[in-house]
Amino acid sequence: MVSKRNLLADISLKGLEIAPSQVWGSVRIVPLLRHQVRNDLRLLRRRYDEDLTIISLDKEMNYCSYVPHGLVLSWTDNGSPVGTYGGQLFKTDGKQLNHSCVSVRLMHRMVKRESHNQLRFLPLHLAMEGFLSMFFSGPDIAWREYSKYALSYGLGSRVESSVLGRYIAGLEDALRVFEIHSQQVGVLVFVAEALASAFVVPTPEDYRLLHNSLLEDFYGELLYQYALLHDTTFPMNVSLDESKINNLQDLRVAVENMRADWASFQGFMAEGLLGRSLNSQKVYTAGSFILQRFITDLNPKTENHIGEAIIRDNGELEYLKTYRLSKMQTRRVYLLSQLAKHNWNLDATASKLGHTREEFVLRLENVGFGYLLNAEIRQAALKKAKGKR
Repeated sequence: MVSKRNLLADISLKGLEIAPSQVWGSVRIVPLLRHQVRNDLRLLRRRYDEDLTIISLDKEMNYCSYVPHGLVLSWTDNGSPVGTYGGQLFKTDGKQLNHSCVSVRLMHRMVKRESHNQLRFLPLHLAMEGFLSMFFSGPDIAWREYSKYALSYGLGSRVESSVLGRYIAGLEDALRVFEIHSQQVGVLVFVAEALASAFVVPTPEDYRLLHNSLLEDFYGELLYQYALLHDTTFPMNVSLDESKINNLQDLRVAVENMRADWASFQGFMAEGLLGRSLNSQKVYTAGSFILQRFITDLNPKTENHIGEAIIRDNGELEYLKTYRLSKMQTRRVYLLSQLAKHNWNLDATASKLGHTREEFVLRLENVGFGYLLNAEIRQAALKKAKGKR
């Protein structure tokens, strides 16, 4: 049984070392190193070639997206190294349909146990599906302000758009030319000094196999624009005080201090994710490991992230993959969270946010949720807004 203390309250890189970054154009990649590798948990990529994947979540809900690969998790219960690794490569996963213009893969569940010690899940899509389904059922009280559609179907079909990593200018070249450290198990990816993604896996061997999978991940449109608009990063130079270097021991200490300063600063650059309060949800328990998804504490004035993590029962981080929400995505889920917090009462929510009812209705219109309200409410808000011009 998983208690609340087993769920991530914040993300810490305890047990990982932040190494000096490498820069290519506007892309900065910060290696994450793990010095104590246990090998009782491994991850393997399973490729898919279809144009579209449809995942059945339950009898009435499906998730549709381009899914280039899944991750297969293998573990042992006694702490011994994972054996016969790679046998899952040829396992059938879902059903394939090929048409003249499109190929489709039909799958069951975001997370599926395939054997006693093997689990398949869809990276990032697991987090995005959780994000899309937040407050999905809509009003639980038949307030007269809501449309018949909202009262019958909740939010209906929710859609969010993103950009494949291959379209982030400079990312493919950066991954191709940058050095992979012998103990590297992950990266922090920055685009024009904005944190785009954090990625951590259990072992260095896993990371080498999954290094280029970052190109198949999806990223927010903002990061795509940043990569186009900026062709370089901010200059960040560190140097040694030669006057204090008299022997090899002095040099060794100076280099260690410099690396520590770099790690501290690069951790500071990622403070929008690291150390932030999280709302976490357990997805699956695999032996002594817990797969969960999370969202940061929805502060509309700063960056916000969704993601997935695997932690040991002692709290050590073994896997992490994150996605940075756009400001519009943050606004949408923030307004939904405030409505849910106030039992979907428009007046109470508007008052809490310091708005009139009409102002709050316009906010819902601007983020694409106007269809939840009946025509009378929407027209009254638009009329009042025009009268103020």
